[in-house]
Amino acid sequence: MSPQLSPRPATAPSPTAVPPVTAQPPRATVIARLRAAGCVFAEDEAALLLGTARTPADLAAMVERRASGHPLEHVLGWAEFGGLRITVAPGVFVPRRRTEFLLGQAVALGRRAADRTGRRPVAVDLCCGSGAVGAALAAALDGVELHAADIEPAAVRCARRNVIPVGGRVHQGDLFAPLPVRLQGRIDVLTANVPYVPTEEVGLLPPEAREYEPLVALDGGADGLDVLRRVTAAAPRWLAPGGHLLVETGERQAPLAIETFRRSGLLPRVATSDELYATVVIGTRPDAPAGAVPPQR
Repeated sequence: MSPQLSPRPATAPSPTAVPPVTAQPPRATVIARLRAAGCVFAEDEAALLLGTARTPADLAAMVERRASGHPLEHVLGWAEFGGLRITVAPGVFVPRRRTEFLLGQAVALGRRAADRTGRRPVAVDLCCGSGAVGAALAAALDGVELHAADIEPAAVRCARRNVIPVGGRVHQGDLFAPLPVRLQGRIDVLTANVPYVPTEEVGLLPPEAREYEPLVALDGGADGLDVLRRVTAAAPRWLAPGGHLLVETGERQAPLAIETFRRSGLLPRVATSDELYATVVIGTRPDAPAGAVPPQR
């Protein structure tokens, strides 16, 4: 049997008794508990838990939550993303490392927009979840005007903790609906980390995603592209001339996503990262006189 954390006493000590000093469990004990629970990277996770817990009691509770299947980031209260420590709360989608590839593409396009227009870029992060993409984008683009939006109240509360400190604003509502109307025709970089798991494949996701992250952030409909289609259909009226929409998809979904972008009047291309196993479809609104919007079909 693997070593276990010491259980909490069943009854409180009497008023005259002197409570014992609780010592922090040794690292080996934490590693063994995590390994017994099936955590593949038990050593690394133990180091993070030991470094984050404020007290031995906190550590014991955190280890048990992780051992019971909660996502590590929810247990820690944060996730590393784009060089930042992003606050992550229970019930909120955890930012994935592969999405850093989308971030890198967005940063490069934002810098080009600033050079091309001579003004500070305008960026919007839809389906923002924790606000990780938006916060990292603002950290990389000096002076960007940033807006983020999500339909989930828990996500919006979490995103505000990450986005407001970097000068952005967070809105609650469905896709573009809560955004200020003045942004129409002005967005240079529009990131939308939409759900893209086909409905029938949601049950194949790891339990920590399936059981602890919101279904609305995972389930993309029959072919995984339901929300992508809605975003793409409305994007041209919100993008500035020469502005870009960036959406993460699965590799096999990219051809359908490209066709969806074309039908909306955007000029599509695909960027991929073998290292991060990431596929990003980028649609550009053609340069046009102010107020002109590509036709939607």
